[in-house]
Amino acid sequence: MRFGTAFVEGEHAPVMSLDGNDWYLMAACLKDMLNGVDENPSLADFIAFGDELVEACRVTRTKGFPSAARIESPDFRAPIPRPGKNVFCVGRNYADHIAEDNRSRDLNTDLPKYPQFFTKPATSVVGPGEPILLHEKVTRRLDYEVELAVVIGRAGRDIAQDRVEEHLFGYMICNDVTARDLQRRHDQWFKGKGLDGSCPMGPWIVHKSALGDVSNLAIRLSVNGESRQDARIKDMIFTIPELVGSLSAGLTLEAGDIIATGTPSGVGYAMDPRQYLQAGDVVRCEIEGIGVIENTVALATLQSR
Repeated sequence: MRFGTAFVEGEHAPVMSLDGNDWYLMAACLKDMLNGVDENPSLADFIAFGDELVEACRVTRTKGFPSAARIESPDFRAPIPRPGKNVFCVGRNYADHIAEDNRSRDLNTDLPKYPQFFTKPATSVVGPGEPILLHEKVTRRLDYEVELAVVIGRAGRDIAQDRVEEHLFGYMICNDVTARDLQRRHDQWFKGKGLDGSCPMGPWIVHKSALGDVSNLAIRLSVNGESRQDARIKDMIFTIPELVGSLSAGLTLEAGDIIATGTPSGVGYAMDPRQYLQAGDVVRCEIEGIGVIENTVALATLQSR
């Protein structure tokens, strides 16, 4: 089962694909679920139904899809275009990435003993095909980071590691685009990772039941067809149960919350010579079993309101 958001008749619309490559409008297929829900429910609204959503999808598959609900060639956007919270992110979660950082900056830092969390604001989120914005007045050192993103399906706090699976909804791809100069200048991660257009996500959320154990999935990124990052999810220092357990300690995670789990080695700032993103570059992120997102870097225009 895959769930996404498409741009349909001028609006964001949740869509689903239960078998093959056919996509259907969720609101048209799952009308019985929508009593008391907004007239234009978001994918996050559906995710909040939890197991009830999964059962409704199975019933729909058995009964058949309404013919009017089918969407030809969906124009996909970020699955959750405007998250209810900042996107939770994990830094330094692959040993090879820490090693390349140490080499590039002549450091000798140890592996972290605990997960290192930060966030990206909802305004940073864009979908597949939408531009990664290069704010030239702000940064000249824009970089990429392909990551596996976890989507929470059931709210919880103080979640035990052996219960984490019960709280997961599914997985998607995230590109944690980073302005390295801002990251260094402000001596923390939020500003450099929070610019508009710096969090491509998608192309859809794959339900956990369709993937099972994700630890051996391949994760890759290329720029203009050149391979830059190529690893396996099992290379993470902290596993998904460890990350969710740690983050939820004293902090409530809610349905639709997103956790990006860290990036492997191969980032641009650690190359010799360093390779930063330029306008026109095409960044392709891929995770085995989930899909591909591509985004082109484009110059941002100055804007004030």
